[in-house]
Amino acid sequence: MYTAAVITVSDKGFAGERVDTGGPLVCELLKAAGYEVAYTALVPDDIPQIAEQLKKCADELDIALAVTTGGTGFSPRDVTPEATIQVCERLAPGIPEAMRWESMKITNRAMLSRAQAGIRGGTLIVNLPGSPKAIKENLEAVLPSLDHGLEMLRGPKRDCAEDK
Repeated sequence: MYTAAVITVSDKGFAGERVDTGGPLVCELLKAAGYEVAYTALVPDDIPQIAEQLKKCADELDIALAVTTGGTGFSPRDVTPEATIQVCERLAPGIPEAMRWESMKITNRAMLSRAQAGIRGGTLIVNLPGSPKAIKENLEAVLPSLDHGLEMLRGPKRDCAEDK
């Protein structure tokens, strides 16, 4: 079982103007997949605050999988991808590519997602949209493969070519 963190990025949620349903949904989906959700946070659409939470998950809490929800669109306040790129040591572009590819089967608006994924230390960071419907579609597209990525990232040293 890997640990997970869920960071909800929402100006309105942070200000108490709206009850966020995206973060709890991500927690529910991760728990159903066998993850231990060890940390949650709610932050506004602000690069320094998002980056601070991601660094805390990786550097202080040693979280295996840090998932953000919200802030991946075209709005001027949508800055989650920028914060993610800022803190990652290596990007994992296949993850958001797979999410967009699956979502494109449902809506052509999926191409507007700016979600990113990357690695900081032993933590995999994945951006999800804020919409509950899109969260479910995107997370279900990649969740089955994340275990292998985390095993390679955090497990004993081995050669990927040895896998079946």
